[in-house]
Amino acid sequence: MNKMRKEIAKGLLEIEAVFLRPDEPFTWASSIKSPIYCDNRLILTAPEIRDKVEQAIADVVKSDYPAAEVLMGTSTAGIAHAAIAGHILGLPMGYVRSGAKDHGRNNRIEGKLKQGQRVVVIEDLISTGGSVIDVVETLREAGADVLGIVSIFTYGMKKGCERLAAADVKNISLTDFDAVAETALETGYIKEADIARLKAFRDNPQDEGWMNRLHD
Repeated sequence: MNKMRKEIAKGLLEIEAVFLRPDEPFTWASSIKSPIYCDNRLILTAPEIRDKVEQAIADVVKSDYPAAEVLMGTSTAGIAHAAIAGHILGLPMGYVRSGAKDHGRNNRIEGKLKQGQRVVVIEDLISTGGSVIDVVETLREAGADVLGIVSIFTYGMKKGCERLAAADVKNISLTDFDAVAETALETGYIKEADIARLKAFRDNPQDEGWMNRLHD
């Protein structure tokens, strides 16, 4: 586990942007029972971890996407991160709406985007990958050269990884499910026995069999 992944994971746990609760699963909007809940919007209200996250996003853009000309945030959670990282890098930013406006110019892409410009998408969270791939496809249809994604956290779910690969989209996450789980174990937040249950969920969220291990 590299230093950045662990440091960001620790920060997300400390500010409770990530909750791990394998004994009392959360229910997602999709009805999936989950041992983890992530609310990265809390990063914006915690200046110390926010500074680390934004600098890490900027560093990843510089190192992995050095040709980037524009940052585009996902709506709504990626917008602030794209703006702050764009400020650090001295790059323009914009964002992509979840749907086109029903008035004015009917924009879906907000901010100036020139044909052929090299874009990096900034996303806060990736699970199955559907929403961020939709953003990438919208930008490509508008003529952008999408270099890839920088996300704060990814679950590393098989479906999400397969979707990103099929769409030919590179994603680099500051931290991920495994890093959070390992960091939580080191800090005593969870028990060793919880790791297998968490990873079983990650590998197949639709299969609630991971909860059966509650009684093992």
